Amino acid sequence: MFGTFLNIFKIPELRNKVLFTLGMLATYRIGFGVPVPGVDQETMARGFGGGGGLGDLFDYFQLFTGGNLRQSTIFGLGIMPYISASIIFQLLVTVVPALEKLQQEGETGRRKIQEYTRYATVGLCVINAAVWMRYLAAQGLIFPHYTGRFLGMSFGYMVMSLTILTTGTVFLMWLGEQIDEYGIGNGISLIIMAGIVAQMPGAGIYVWRHLSLKGTAEAGEIDVPKIALLVVLFVIVVAGAIVITQAQRRIPIQQAKQTRGRRVYGGQRHYLPLRVNHGGVMPIIFASSMLIFPGIIFGAVYNYWPNRFWDFWNTAFRSGEYIYIMTYVAAIYFFAYFWTTVQFRPKEMANNLRDYGSFIPGLRPGKRTADYLERVMGRITYVGAGFLAIIAIIPTLVAQSLQIPFMVSAFLGGTGLLIVVSVTLDLVQRIEANLIMRNYRGFLGTEGPIKGSRG
Repeated sequence: MFGTFLNIFKIPELRNKVLFTLGMLATYRIGFGVPVPGVDQETMARGFGGGGGLGDLFDYFQLFTGGNLRQSTIFGLGIMPYISASIIFQLLVTVVPALEKLQQEGETGRRKIQEYTRYATVGLCVINAAVWMRYLAAQGLIFPHYTGRFLGMSFGYMVMSLTILTTGTVFLMWLGEQIDEYGIGNGISLIIMAGIVAQMPGAGIYVWRHLSLKGTAEAGEIDVPKIALLVVLFVIVVAGAIVITQAQRRIPIQQAKQTRGRRVYGGQRHYLPLRVNHGGVMPIIFASSMLIFPGIIFGAVYNYWPNRFWDFWNTAFRSGEYIYIMTYVAAIYFFAYFWTTVQFRPKEMANNLRDYGSFIPGLRPGKRTADYLERVMGRITYVGAGFLAIIAIIPTLVAQSLQIPFMVSAFLGGTGLLIVVSVTLDLVQRIEANLIMRNYRGFLGTEGPIKGSRG
């Protein structure tokens, strides 16, 4: 393994890509700690340091977007506006004929859609920034000499704050694109992973400070059996995340034989890989984001209109409650199938197989092949969504049963770990491909020269 890391820095091109990527991520982490001017950071830290609906909102937002609303930094909105804009255009491509035709034009069309996505990102940033700054003004978290009539702020401060937050997200989007072009790995995913990994030491420090070596742990302390359970959970989730990320359903594909003169070509048997977890971590992100708002809404209604009915629903949608968990699992299944429906196109795949002279044994090319692929994908999506549901509820159940903060359970097992594992696997595979292509030993022990490169 150590020799493999040395080989990375022996290849000038690969070394430059790795160092460029690390430099871009370091730039992101520096800006992550720069606060927005005019916001009372100390009061925010005291008021939003605990749990509750709003605390959960900040935890989830920081976990999935690479942003930081808890300290209201210049990168506070994170990369979520860009992700939202990308998802919106992915959905529009399937329903708007003009965008679908534009996508089919190849690289030129995709660049045009990417340009539209950037414009939409700026619009979403302005809206999100205005809502967030209005909320801070309503909570009295903006210094008095910056307040005014425009969203509770002076016009100059409003323009400045919206510009800072919008520019921060646009800069993160630019960083991600630079990593895609000049670095290695998926830039947006690496930014999100960097935000998650940066929070893991804080969870470890909390465990160390509250460690109890006594026979029994007092309230707020973590004893040795709890730590052992967290370590076992960490290993199980990492292993399961790797398995489900790499798992495929291989559909046998037969290539039709073609006779040219006296020779017969084709007839080889191939496989069409279908990912078990086709939606990745996106169903968990959508489900988590959706379930944050019922708790906040029911809590606000109960504060203004206290009675048994609203108290029941306010309690039911707290993290760890039975209704909350069941709704969470149902939402993960819904978004898993929704994402698969949007991304997976069995009809187009069946037509491509037919055009290339391939077919699935026992099935006619065309509609029957498309129906079969859709049926298989529906079944394996059920399994993948079930695994995602288990991974998603582990932090909540652990935090509830062991009486430890969500910040600890989230990073020692659960969604954050799933994101880190998925992005790390992709990064390792890309580095592995670069090493093997240049006849160097990879992480898995394979080494060059590639078979067939010497005659």
